[in-house]
Amino acid sequence: MEEAIDGGAAHVARRLYGRSKGKALRAGQARLLQELLPRLTLDLTQPCASAVGLFPTAVTEVRLEIGFGGGEHLIAAAAARPDVGFIGCEPFVNGMAKLLARIDALGLANIRLHQGDAAEAIGWLPQASLGRTYLFYPDPWPKRRHRKRRFVSKETLAALARVIRPGGELRFATDIDDYAGWTLARVRESTDFAWTARASADWLTPWRGWTQTKYEAKAMAAGRKPVYLTFERRDGARDA
Repeated sequence: MEEAIDGGAAHVARRLYGRSKGKALRAGQARLLQELLPRLTLDLTQPCASAVGLFPTAVTEVRLEIGFGGGEHLIAAAAARPDVGFIGCEPFVNGMAKLLARIDALGLANIRLHQGDAAEAIGWLPQASLGRTYLFYPDPWPKRRHRKRRFVSKETLAALARVIRPGGELRFATDIDDYAGWTLARVRESTDFAWTARASADWLTPWRGWTQTKYEAKAMAAGRKPVYLTFERRDGARDA
């Protein structure tokens, strides 16, 4: 399936790889996918004039999580900041079902969703509409011939720069050294983002209020050490 980022100046043709569904859903999960998900799903067929207007309650800022997995971080962040709107993107049906169950149980009104490639939502959002974007433990595609499938690329960084406001952040976490180096190399080539680290503690210590994901716990149990990279959208950088 072809996916795209198309924010006017930036266009990224992408193909989604990997599974979209795992084990069979329980009856309650299937019901939430049928009833709750349509109410929370972004309508990408209609133009988006204002990201803050996507939410039924007043929010002061909008943040995006790319590939939220089981939704541990997204739920905790949204529950802690009801004044912030969160957009979660995830193509995996089972992860979406888990998140919907938590949204339903907590009655959260500040989450909107896109079941599919985050690139589509990024291309749809207005310019400078996000205060922060999260990309935690994306698929590393470790084989050399598959690395072009990695989400971080010159093109996706340019697309993110369009929607993240100057001074906003892109937060990236991985337990794969090669992917950390890959990301730093591409940010170094970008005129849109600056790595904010000043000392090793800046990338070895999680962000304040960090919620550990199930994947991170497994990675650390296996002896892999995560890194936490913060990139700031430069002032006066690309505005197209």
